[in-house]
Amino acid sequence: QQQQQQQQQQQHPAHQEHLVKSRQYYRDMVLGVNDGLVSTFLLVAGVVGGGMDVEGVLLTSVSGAIAGAISMFAGEYVATKSQNEVMKGEIKLEHDHIKKYHAEEMQELTHLFSLIGIPGSQPHLCGDPNENKTTTYHSAVNNTVDVSSAVEARKLRQRLTRYYGSNSDALLKIMIALEFGVIDEEVRSPVLAGASSLLLFFIGSLPSTIPFAIVADPEMGLIVSGSACGVSLIVVGIVKSLATRGNFLLAAMENLLITTAGGAVAYGVGVAFQSLVGEEE
Repeated sequence: QQQQQQQQQQQHPAHQEHLVKSRQYYRDMVLGVNDGLVSTFLLVAGVVGGGMDVEGVLLTSVSGAIAGAISMFAGEYVATKSQNEVMKGEIKLEHDHIKKYHAEEMQELTHLFSLIGIPGSQPHLCGDPNENKTTTYHSAVNNTVDVSSAVEARKLRQRLTRYYGSNSDALLKIMIALEFGVIDEEVRSPVLAGASSLLLFFIGSLPSTIPFAIVADPEMGLIVSGSACGVSLIVVGIVKSLATRGNFLLAAMENLLITTAGGAVAYGVGVAFQSLVGEEE
């Protein structure tokens, strides 16, 4: 029995659930935490390279974390609200089109049916008279299957056309889903989008901020914050791969390379700035 169960599990792997309602906020979550990690580390790398002391770096990083989190909230709130308002306007216009140009909307729907795999025409069934009997036999079998599928598709298409043609509310919903790619369950909340970005940006800024509240040397603080930021980016890559079903190592390495290069540039700018100011003095 155990062997049979193991064989069944191998034949039928565990069912994986979709992200469902969290899917539309996934961009906000990844953007928030990733921006908090990268931008805050680049900020402290620049000011450390400029010769700022630990207290100054800590104040700069805390100020940057607060300012960045509020900016993320404002940006996502305004952007999401604007997007929703645009979509409401498009839906209102679509509603007017269905009322005033019903036939044209039904014609557009039949075109959309073809795009989602419900064909409207019968496949080409003409045979080649020069084909041998074996080839002709296989072609006939395949054509029989094609004809059967085409008949079923045509019947389904006719039923759907009759249903949506007689139900304006259902027609509006399917046009919104197929034409705009939107369903009611996936409409984003501006407050939730902004709040998730704010919170995760602030969390992402902590690995680059906390070390300067502990160490006394800014260079050591930069090393510790860089290490903490690197580990955090790897964790983000792992979490991201759980949702995308991708390679977490590749996702983490992309972030690490960008952050390392950006940190080096920011530190170099800080050193150059300190040299220029020192020469002027």
